[in-house]
Amino acid sequence: MARRVFITAAEASGDQHAAEFARSVRELDPAVVVEGIGGPRMAAAGVKIHHESVGRAAMGWRGALRTLEVAGWMRWMREYYANSPPDLHVCVDSSAMNLPMARLAKRFSVPTLYYIAPQLWASREGRIKKVRAYVDRMASIFPFEAEWYRARGVNATFVGHPLFGVLPAARDSTSASERFPNRPAEIGVLPGSRKSVVQANLPHLLDVADKIRAVFSDAEFLIPTTAETDAIVRQIVGQRRIAVRIEQDAFDRLVPRCDLCLTVSGTATVHVAAFYVPMIVVYRVNPILWNAAARWMIKTKKMAMVNILAGQVELVPEFIPWYGTSDAVAACALGLLNSPQKLEAQRGKLRELIAGIDRPGASINVARMALEMMGAHQPEPHAASNSAQNAQSVR
Repeated sequence: MARRVFITAAEASGDQHAAEFARSVRELDPAVVVEGIGGPRMAAAGVKIHHESVGRAAMGWRGALRTLEVAGWMRWMREYYANSPPDLHVCVDSSAMNLPMARLAKRFSVPTLYYIAPQLWASREGRIKKVRAYVDRMASIFPFEAEWYRARGVNATFVGHPLFGVLPAARDSTSASERFPNRPAEIGVLPGSRKSVVQANLPHLLDVADKIRAVFSDAEFLIPTTAETDAIVRQIVGQRRIAVRIEQDAFDRLVPRCDLCLTVSGTATVHVAAFYVPMIVVYRVNPILWNAAARWMIKTKKMAMVNILAGQVELVPEFIPWYGTSDAVAACALGLLNSPQKLEAQRGKLRELIAGIDRPGASINVARMALEMMGAHQPEPHAASNSAQNAQSVR
């Protein structure tokens, strides 16, 4: 009887990582059946989707409204696992959704692999007890995360960052102005992969764009979108009547052209850094919620991942929490755009940072862990997987 893997992912980036993992599992063992709760990228990778979970992904109080939806999936899963438990449950990111699902899997004696470790080192460290209780193996995408989890009794392995499995290995490290001379400044505006985050951040990022254009009148602004965010981005931009270039699924084409990116905090900061593009990181936060709760929950000095990877120093400027006017962010952007030396200095630091984590093969590494946990036979690795094995050896 074919082995079965059940994956749960809650938002767009998790859907993408889960899709890459699913392809890798099927590459290693085409007989494995992969199913789960997720989104369109998982479906395109051949995963049987029982419930769509990505389209309404949100954070903060909007995310809390998904509790009823998740509860419905949990009721369905209890019945499904009672009648037909899979051989492995794979949680991808989103601890709010996935830790309860890991608990459910444990209840039915289904081994659980967690891919994209929850950032408990930043906040909600108390959830480590649940991780120890419900998760059999943890696949971490940053070396320091694996060390943090192992120190707390979790069987964690650094598998590499999935981003470097899909980016071109040879990425030009020269500045955009050198590669694209005699053209206006091009500035990336990256408002996030969730609709709620876009709604909270994009109007204020456009305020910053207006202030930049008042000084650099010919500046061009580029906004890469996803299938989930394209419509809301176009709606917000249309209301503002500001001239920007919007392209869906064009991150890897537009960002390398940029002299500077204005990006919300999240996976995008590492993605921008992988192209060595200078950036300013922001995240719009309700000041009441921030001062009442969030500031007491977050333990890190810095919140942009590139700054955390740099040892929690400010390698790139970050404005988190960001509330009030856009003046400070605009002033910071103008200071960088008026100083090519500052842009090049940040670019050099990003090159050094990325060199330490540029390890392709994450999805293959996690797929091997999955097959190992199911006791499945693994064929001999082909040449394309050699770099993945190298990545797995980095602990």
